Amino acid sequence: MATQLFEGKGHAAVYQKYRFAPGKELQQLILSYVEEKRTSPTELVVDVGCGSGQGTLFLAEHFKKVVGTDISEAQIQEGRDAPCPPNLSYLVCPAEELPFEDGSVDLLTSFTAAHWFDIEKFMKEVVRVVKPHGCVALSTYTVDMRLHYGNCSEKLTQIFEEVKDLIFKYSHGRIKHVLENYEEIFEALPFRDKRRITDIFDKIPMTVAGVVGYLESVSPFQTYMKHDPQAAKTLLQETEKRFLDTMGVSSRETQLEFWVRHVCVLGCKGP
Repeated sequence: MATQLFEGKGHAAVYQKYRFAPGKELQQLILSYVEEKRTSPTELVVDVGCGSGQGTLFLAEHFKKVVGTDISEAQIQEGRDAPCPPNLSYLVCPAEELPFEDGSVDLLTSFTAAHWFDIEKFMKEVVRVVKPHGCVALSTYTVDMRLHYGNCSEKLTQIFEEVKDLIFKYSHGRIKHVLENYEEIFEALPFRDKRRITDIFDKIPMTVAGVVGYLESVSPFQTYMKHDPQAAKTLLQETEKRFLDTMGVSSRETQLEFWVRHVCVLGCKGP
């Protein structure tokens, strides 16, 4: 079954506040692929494991009807509570049991979530619900991340890497899919027409507070916090101070650039 790590209300709130939407490069890749492959209008898009809706909102800007699904009621509530257009709705359900008719989905997506699913069962659902000539886009951002600000980018990235290495000692085993650039997920997608792109780079504007909030939102940190709450809280405080001191600024709202590499598995179902 799927691994459930993002269900608490507190975690969902942090996730909603600090997780970033797919960047421009990834967005354009998906939109171009759908335009290339689709022979008819894209009517229904389903975003599986949508969390609080960062990627789902992007899809709603481009397609007629978008439904975000997630196993976490708290995450879905965060999405529903946020401003959203009328063509976007949310459903609570497992990725392995999607409440859509056979051959009814034109585009199925999943942003930084597919590695948490029961891959075999999820792929059966993909085959079932996606229309002939329908498309799939399964992406994740990787641990290949950099911070950029003035002439101290290298030092900031070093601090980030140190903190990430400490936190990731508490990683779940399924993170292996991310570390392996979704190779196993690519192999499991039972479409002949498919491709895997591993070098999508996005530069995302973010504040110092946003970077620290992102670290707080990741599942290994949440596990660390359960293991040792005081140490986890202190780590975030010290990390923010190290960033500010290195940058020579006092405001946690100071902007920098968060560079991240994405991986995306794309596929088109045969007739």
